[in-house]
Amino acid sequence: MGVTVYTEVLGIFLICACYFSFLAFGLDTLTASESMRDPDTLTSDSTNFTLGFFSPDNSSNRYLGIWYMVKATVVWVANRNEPLTDSSGMLKISESGNLVILDGKERAVWSSDGSDNDTSHVILQLQDSGNLVLQNNITGKVIWQSFHHLSDTMLQRTNGGYNAQVGQKYMLTSWKSPSDPSMGSFTASMGPSTVPQTFVWNNSRPYWRGGPWNGQIFTGIPNLYDQYLNGLTLQKVNGTFYLYFVYINLSPLSFYKLNSEGKLVFHNWDDNKKEWVPQWTVQQSDCDIYGICGSFGSCNPQRNPICSCLRGFVPKNAEEWNKGNWNSGCARRKPLKCERLKNENRNGHDDDGFVQLKNTKVPDLPNGTFTVSASPDCRIQCLNNCSCLAYAHDAGIGCMMWSEKLIDTQRLSSGGLDLYIRLADSELKEKSRLAVIILIPSAVGIILIAACAYAIWRRSVKHQEEPLTIAENEINSQMLKELQLFEFEKLAAATNNFHSANKIGQGGFGPVYKGKLQDGQEVAVKRLSSVTGQGREEFMTEVVVISKLQHRNLVRLLGCCVEGGEKMLIYEYMPNKTLAAYLFDPLNGDVLNWQKRYHIIEGTARGLLYLHRDSRLRIIHRDLKASNILLDEELNPKISDFGTARIFGVSKDEDYTRRVVGTYGYMPPEYVIEGIFSEKSDVFSFGVLLLETISGRKNTSFHNDQQPLSLLGFAWKLWNEENIKPLIDHTIYNPQFEKDIMKCIHIGLLCVQELAKDRPTMDSVILMLQSKIVNLPFPKQPAFINWQAALAESSQNEHKSSSNNHVTITNIQGR
Repeated sequence: MGVTVYTEVLGIFLICACYFSFLAFGLDTLTASESMRDPDTLTSDSTNFTLGFFSPDNSSNRYLGIWYMVKATVVWVANRNEPLTDSSGMLKISESGNLVILDGKERAVWSSDGSDNDTSHVILQLQDSGNLVLQNNITGKVIWQSFHHLSDTMLQRTNGGYNAQVGQKYMLTSWKSPSDPSMGSFTASMGPSTVPQTFVWNNSRPYWRGGPWNGQIFTGIPNLYDQYLNGLTLQKVNGTFYLYFVYINLSPLSFYKLNSEGKLVFHNWDDNKKEWVPQWTVQQSDCDIYGICGSFGSCNPQRNPICSCLRGFVPKNAEEWNKGNWNSGCARRKPLKCERLKNENRNGHDDDGFVQLKNTKVPDLPNGTFTVSASPDCRIQCLNNCSCLAYAHDAGIGCMMWSEKLIDTQRLSSGGLDLYIRLADSELKEKSRLAVIILIPSAVGIILIAACAYAIWRRSVKHQEEPLTIAENEINSQMLKELQLFEFEKLAAATNNFHSANKIGQGGFGPVYKGKLQDGQEVAVKRLSSVTGQGREEFMTEVVVISKLQHRNLVRLLGCCVEGGEKMLIYEYMPNKTLAAYLFDPLNGDVLNWQKRYHIIEGTARGLLYLHRDSRLRIIHRDLKASNILLDEELNPKISDFGTARIFGVSKDEDYTRRVVGTYGYMPPEYVIEGIFSEKSDVFSFGVLLLETISGRKNTSFHNDQQPLSLLGFAWKLWNEENIKPLIDHTIYNPQFEKDIMKCIHIGLLCVQELAKDRPTMDSVILMLQSKIVNLPFPKQPAFINWQAALAESSQNEHKSSSNNHVTITNIQGR
């Protein structure tokens, strides 16, 4: 009987031991005598963080990681480059006091880099902050912690930083792809600079820079002083900079993530939606790409082109610069005083001066900083130093001076610092001197020109004004029949006198405002810019064209206004703005899943087919792009902006123009180079749009020298490698739809073939989209694949006859 009782007690003890052992894996601690096997987990006391084995989407590999609230949000990975191939993985504390991951054969695939002689008291704890800490439970000594070995995510109170003494970076490293946690090519860290700055690196090359730290913010990031950067703290301890953030006014569940495309994105937890919401990304435009305008160049995202030389500088290679290749940068036009004295060996020269650039992201690589009471003191210091090229002053930084090239300078919409560029005195006086020289002759010239112009006008008025008057009369007649005429006063009231707060876009020839009429109807008002030279023609074209078109995939023109010098078009209001607002914004990209994107692709194709074949007029749009695809409340696409459209005769296949209008990246080669356009021009634009819709990337977003020049080149490279999957936006990828996505990529490549005769017509495109047949023609090489190489060859062989192919008679006007 005693044996029986003993056996029963032992059995109960073993059951309880197993039970409590199971419960232990639901807690936050692992001891040296325990192990954690896949799929067991550790959970922080707050239950916000979980440590366990996981597999990324579209991968069967297993990794040990920490996730935040939901398993899809992994914030740290241990064995990034050493994945387990099955679910036999185990985590334990080794005899040396290290944390190790073992595979099914108990071979170590990953290990931490700490150690402790007293291994019996070593424990592993997942803290409420998300930090995984290996420490001695008796002495409190921290042996190793995940906050010092970051993955791609920076949590609150995580220390990022840079050890200036030994050159060690505490940095984020991107995943290789959304389904591969191994180390990608992008890293984010503090930079090796005399002034603390944040950087994103592409391998060893800088990719993005946040500007100097002034004690409160990184001065190269605009509009973020109160909303996002007030929680950042930068400390310097024994030569090491530590950067961390704590947002008091936001949920503690927030983090920065460096994604596989090199963008730093801030996320916050939405408790209502129970999901992570991207709030903001530090890279807002192409100007944020490091050094995009070369040395002594300045970038302004509000200008086209975005790059220009700093005042007093000219492009080093004017031919390349005019073609949009700004890598060579700019050179000084007139030498500074020290250089003049050295070369001419005489005195009596005027001193140099400075030109002020406001709201500037100051250049990288300042010499250093020193404390001065005010900016004028900094100016004097710079003038007394022959090697000083520019200076800037900030109360929190002091005086910064630059003596080498000025690289990565950007004009900001707000914030930044005032940068003072050193120029020769003659350069500063040139503008005022030219004004004096030109003033008197100009006054005389204006009088003579006015007299001549009046005489010419009187002689040519009959020939030049009558056609325009007839055109306007025709438009007015058409408007009376089919369109509503709006009064200027009512449109001004509807848009709050065209207030900037109501501005919703900028068309090729004027701003667009949201308005609310007296009856409550919301409208979009396109106001012709008074400074636009071609606006009158485009206005008339758009009225004539759209008034004759009715299709569910074309934007509807409600009416227009012609009063005095004002010309306006009134459209139905599209609450979801443009396709571009979703495709190219990381905060909105996941709104459009594959089904919605396919619906937009098909609807746009139907709209184009109607223009080419089914409408009362045969029309070539000539400016089809993502920002000209509007989305209604149900995300139905509507083609807009017909200001550059051309009406074709029924028997006409192509036409020619000396004035090429459109948007770079969407225009086919025969149109850019020779001014020839046809239905196939729109087909090319549609192909670019289709590939952008699938990839979520702009055709012109590839600026890395190691990558192809454009999205078309990237797609063609992957197609030939039979590895097209990396082209697909990870937010839409689903094995269920892979065949349809691949077919659409195939159709996109057919549409962007170099020769117009090889491209399909829009009716063929729609048949291919709807057909279940997958045996489509094999695409030929897209246009502009060898464009970069051709430009380089052209610049070296300026006298080749082929370099002058029709370019001299075509006036290209990009939008």
